[in-house]
Amino acid sequence: MPDTNSAARHDLGSLGAQIRGRTLLPGDDGFEEACSGWLLTVRHRPAAVVVAADADDVAAAVRFAARTGRPVAVQSTGHGASVPADGAVFVATGELRELSVDPRARTARIGAGLRWDEVLGAAAEHGLAPLCGSSGHVGVMGYLTGGGLPLACRAYGFAADHVRSLDLVTADGRLRTVSPSEEPDLFWAVRGGKSNFGVVVAAEIELLPLTTVYGGELHYPGEDPGHAAHVLRSYLAWTEEQPEEMSSSVTLVRFPDAPQLPEEFRGRSLLQVRVLCTGGEEQGARLVEPLRALGPGKDTCGPMPYAQITEIYQDPKNPVTAHLRGALLRELDDEAVKELVSFVDPSAPGGPFPGIELRHLGGALNRPPRRPHAVSTQGAAFHLWMRLPAPAGQADTARKAADEVLERLRRWDTGATLPGFLFDHDSAPERVRRAYTEANHRRLAALKATYDPDRLFRINHTIAPA
Repeated sequence: MPDTNSAARHDLGSLGAQIRGRTLLPGDDGFEEACSGWLLTVRHRPAAVVVAADADDVAAAVRFAARTGRPVAVQSTGHGASVPADGAVFVATGELRELSVDPRARTARIGAGLRWDEVLGAAAEHGLAPLCGSSGHVGVMGYLTGGGLPLACRAYGFAADHVRSLDLVTADGRLRTVSPSEEPDLFWAVRGGKSNFGVVVAAEIELLPLTTVYGGELHYPGEDPGHAAHVLRSYLAWTEEQPEEMSSSVTLVRFPDAPQLPEEFRGRSLLQVRVLCTGGEEQGARLVEPLRALGPGKDTCGPMPYAQITEIYQDPKNPVTAHLRGALLRELDDEAVKELVSFVDPSAPGGPFPGIELRHLGGALNRPPRRPHAVSTQGAAFHLWMRLPAPAGQADTARKAADEVLERLRRWDTGATLPGFLFDHDSAPERVRRAYTEANHRRLAALKATYDPDRLFRINHTIAPA
């Protein structure tokens, strides 16, 4: 009988002859490392890994996958890992490192292997700034194709609003440049449709003339439910009065009494308010004053270089095993405050529930973008975001904790979410639908049928072809 495993390995090995970069098969040195990433909750077992050296490598990998009936998976940093890439041709884009800034046009051209901290640094040399999120270690392309919720979201809207063009390889193996004037439907779909329509290898984005902002964090003790409710209620009232220049969030944290934590956090409950004002030092200080009047135990707010804004959140840089969940919420009333505070009350049963973040929305997010895309807050007032540790053997515990939070907040849940905050729990079609308006989802499904009818790009939050 023929050795089918040997034949399959020979078939995959032939891919290497078409690739300038590296082609790795299971068992090869570097294979496990190449298909790992920041989020360790999802484990990949692809048939082959293509560490692409350029866009031609990506196109060759896509053509090979289509010819041999294998799906395509794509990853830069692995922050958005969602579906195991078992049996796939896994395209690692980390070596696509093109980066150039045009200070006169206020634009940057960015390769798919770059992280935001690299773009922040390059833009800052020219007094310019990209719209990034809370972590400088997140890959640029996954963030942009998910829409991108920036720290300065109320002032400037989604990062997808500020994308000028994208270079991507579609299911037919073609390298296309899409923009408002070139294949505008595909340009619309990729910004929000994530990896459903191809592998993005480069982007051109707008940069902002921002060098300094007013930002930082304020910490309040949360062990006393009455005091915690007062702080949270005051924060929510404060957000209603803020101009678009002020973006902010509040995170409710209940730390376990664990020896690996710094002593100042062990067994503690905290409310962490983070702010970012693009209107200058004087305005920022004036707007933050009511929060200071609440008596924070820690206050780092002040003028800071824009290039350092990701330090406000101090997101983990090393790989994590965590359960991640997002939701879009309506305006929150006193009953919502009581429910939220109960999650950090040390005397309450259940938990702990670390990292329940509420990001204030509105402002520019509610206005139609100049370059329409598939992302929308769907009228929500806050984005809820949870990151719950899920070490080996505790994944079910983390999922149940997240389920409990959302169940108890059901009255304020819009039923929608953002495509950039879909993870492994959200891979079912009905959950993917929640990330889009009904009209946008229909349009995405129709475009999926046009550009990827055979679902070559399905190792993701799949939008089924219409």
